Amino acid sequence: MKDVFWLIPLLPAAGALGLLVFGSRLHRAAVSFVGCLTVLASFLLSLLSFLGLSGEAAAQGPQIKVLFDWLDAGRFSAGLSLQFDALTAVMALVVTGVGFVIHVYSVGYMRGDRSYARYFGLLNLFVFSMLLLVMASNMIVLFIGWEGVGLCSYLLIGFWFEKPAAAAAGKKAFILNRIGDAAFLMGILFLFVHVGGTEFRLIERTALDGGLGTGAATLIGLLLFAGACGKSAQLPLYVWLPDAMEGPTPVSALIHAATMVTAGVYMVARLNPLYSLSPPALQTVAVVGAVTAVFAATMALVQNDIKRVLAYSTISQLGFMFIGCGVGAYSAGIFHLFTHAFFKSLLFLAAGSVMHALSGELDLRRMGGLRRYLPLTYAAFLVGTVAISGVPFFSGFFSKDAILTSAFSAGRHFVWVLGLLAAVMTAFYMFRLLLRVFHGRERLDPEAKAHLHESPPVMTVPLIVLALLSVSAGYLALPAVFGKDLDRFGRFLGSVIPAGADAHVSLGTEWLLLLASTTVALLGIGLAFLFYGRPTVIPEALVRKFPRLFSLVANKYYVDEVYGAVIVNPLLRGSEAVYRRFDLKVIDGAVNGTARLTALAGRGLNVLQTGRVRDYALALLSGLLVVLGVLVL
Repeated sequence: MKDVFWLIPLLPAAGALGLLVFGSRLHRAAVSFVGCLTVLASFLLSLLSFLGLSGEAAAQGPQIKVLFDWLDAGRFSAGLSLQFDALTAVMALVVTGVGFVIHVYSVGYMRGDRSYARYFGLLNLFVFSMLLLVMASNMIVLFIGWEGVGLCSYLLIGFWFEKPAAAAAGKKAFILNRIGDAAFLMGILFLFVHVGGTEFRLIERTALDGGLGTGAATLIGLLLFAGACGKSAQLPLYVWLPDAMEGPTPVSALIHAATMVTAGVYMVARLNPLYSLSPPALQTVAVVGAVTAVFAATMALVQNDIKRVLAYSTISQLGFMFIGCGVGAYSAGIFHLFTHAFFKSLLFLAAGSVMHALSGELDLRRMGGLRRYLPLTYAAFLVGTVAISGVPFFSGFFSKDAILTSAFSAGRHFVWVLGLLAAVMTAFYMFRLLLRVFHGRERLDPEAKAHLHESPPVMTVPLIVLALLSVSAGYLALPAVFGKDLDRFGRFLGSVIPAGADAHVSLGTEWLLLLASTTVALLGIGLAFLFYGRPTVIPEALVRKFPRLFSLVANKYYVDEVYGAVIVNPLLRGSEAVYRRFDLKVIDGAVNGTARLTALAGRGLNVLQTGRVRDYALALLSGLLVVLGVLVL
């Protein structure tokens, strides 16, 4: 079965093609069956291919399948080829596994939508694009998947395009991603110039053999990371992700947990031989990740929209992943990507269950006391909250601690401090969210309360599955203080990511670092209970004491407004000026002038085209006399 891995992305592609072309003619049950079955089959193939990666097979290098030779222009060539190795296996399992659970959940969540078939077709296309990205054997094919997930995000964020906010959010995501992608494409071109190709094996071999200098590696690494900042919502290109909440909630779960936003982290880890050659590029990755983690966490502290809190949380957690990669702990960064996929998709789907129960309500100020009405949703949300907060023995604790430990041991103490600060804020804003939604007094709209109910099994069973994974996934990579050789996740990735890339510290130091990360998590939880666990005036008192600071954070530091004033509005005004002064007067003037000249010539010729036979006979006779006169003379 090891040779069938290339079918993994093709199955969702076939589902997308069938549903987008013929879905409107199918019964909804058939649409659900096709949409879910193709992703399930892809997951099973990923699992079989993963099981085929024994130690010896993994050590021999990636399995390569060239579907066909695609580009061949002399020195430049690229085939449409896929590969499967340990890193691909992890990503494929995450994309298809979490993607399948989200597909099943969507059957219940989108049941009444009139564009049901289009939704599942686009969801299948999204999974295909992400699989193409993570299974590509060269940067050209990766770029196709990279652009594919950008297109799918635009179509799914703006799925309800009749809503102006949804259409604007989709457009915003598309444009901001194109900005990062321009730099990404330049990085690929420089990579080809300095390496002579874009195959990952060639890049790794060139880097290890000393064929790529530090300067070139820095230039290429920074350009590619600029693309990652757009795709993975890091400073300064993060502003599209909170607005992406305008799409259906399962789409938010898919974007934030299993596809798209993790693409940048995967790319940096995949190109670890290149990034390891450039300390400046790695330091940039780590610092941008750390600053983004703290910056996004501060905005999550004061949001009142349940999905926007989770959106800023995603931006912050992606920052943690980039911290791991930036300090050379690539496997720790991928491990956090792995665990985050479970608890973040769980949180989004649980939030969707709350919205389903409250007829689409998003405002935390109109919730409260829901645990008695939604016991399964509450239990699932609690597990996800505990996991992302870094509470010991849940998955987020192990993956986040691995990143913080690696940052400290690599000597990046500033990054480590920022990571701790982001961690304490994560625990605070997530428990604030939990307490305001499910605890305290009821602040429900009477009409919404009248229809309050737990979600159907098709929505709650996926929550249970993800909750179990959110608890257990962390045990694949236990820290050294729990015993030797318990990092099975890191060992599995060893054929792709060298073991030396992840730093190690003494057991005593690691115990202290574990204690520090546990302390900040408990501190954040304690503060959340102090502020919101019971009726208190502390939040309101702080708002009154620091009104300007609260306004600054609540309005997201006015970054969108600054971008609008400095970039968007000048471009719009400039475009309108060019349209009025050049397009209308020069371009349209030239076209319209040509038309007027043609019309004038036509009117002149109309004198000769009277339609009367005697006029034509007179003209013929006159011409004949002229010819005879010329001949006689």
